[in-house]
Amino acid sequence: MIRAGVVGASGIAGGELIRLITQHPELELTYLGGSSSAGRRPAELHPGLRLDLGGLTVQPVTEDIADRVDVLFLATPAPVSAELAEMFADRVAAVVDLSGAFRIRTPELHDRWYPKVRRRTELADRFVYGVPELIGDQLKDAALISLPGCYATAITVGLAPLTLGLGLNLKTVVVDGKSGSSGGGLQLRTADLHPFRSGAIAPYAPTGHRHAAEVKDFLERGKPGTVESLSMSAYGVSHVRGLLTSSYVFTDEQLDQRELQRAYLRFYKGHRFVRVRRHTETLIPVPDPQAVLGSNYVDVTVLLDEEPDARGRIVVLAALDNIVKGAAGQALQAANLRFGLPEETGLTMQPVVPA
Repeated sequence: MIRAGVVGASGIAGGELIRLITQHPELELTYLGGSSSAGRRPAELHPGLRLDLGGLTVQPVTEDIADRVDVLFLATPAPVSAELAEMFADRVAAVVDLSGAFRIRTPELHDRWYPKVRRRTELADRFVYGVPELIGDQLKDAALISLPGCYATAITVGLAPLTLGLGLNLKTVVVDGKSGSSGGGLQLRTADLHPFRSGAIAPYAPTGHRHAAEVKDFLERGKPGTVESLSMSAYGVSHVRGLLTSSYVFTDEQLDQRELQRAYLRFYKGHRFVRVRRHTETLIPVPDPQAVLGSNYVDVTVLLDEEPDARGRIVVLAALDNIVKGAAGQALQAANLRFGLPEETGLTMQPVVPA
């Protein structure tokens, strides 16, 4: 068995990690870490969990836990993750960070979007970043893994067949992102209180989002295609789980709908967690976050706007569960590849519809 530890066990992503790890046939949960929740059992922190974990409780983070785990998941704020990665690099076989501490490789860009996160450049350079479907080979021997943000996962999965597959030059990409309240974690903010959040469409980042910066940073290094300009507006909506990104892509390349559909099917052939879908293939138009909730799937649809005034606009839609594929599920998927397991191990649950 692969011994697994979770730091940040009291948070939303931490709770989801506990849920998924305890159902994983090859992982054994041997450590839970935290500060304010030290001494508490998972069932006290997460109402849905009532597990027999042999008396396992949340414990303070100390260096000696490196002897108790083979993989350490950091479901912690970015500044904390930066400190813990420094502490456990080279002491644990694999550290998987769910925060933004090491997502952006370029130092200047990192400092712009994460000004409070201090990290050593040489440590940041050692992290493998990206969606497992796109960088799976790099995960096989990775000791340090940085997962994309939830929005970044959806955007990157949506754009990769155009840039990494077809090698297109995307002149302009404008992203509209909508996410449920769980995307903000468990911080107490007035805007997230039920009287204000229920029924709302809140433009909390209308002119920029750091997940867009990490996508552009990743795709620029990935080649062969390019992204000249990528901007994003983000909105909070009243559901709890799930997000949808709508990427509006402008390029000088001449493509038709059939070419685009084939390109996406070809690019994701053999990747079971990416479902390339036709917009009208089911009872409700897809992608829709409710069609993936509780699963590790990301649904993607590509459409060519053939109206004369659209000038060949490509619309790429991507939906996922931000807590599973956007966080804990993707963390386990990366760990599976790191330890030589089939990537779907422990992640074969189907979506819960309706949820």
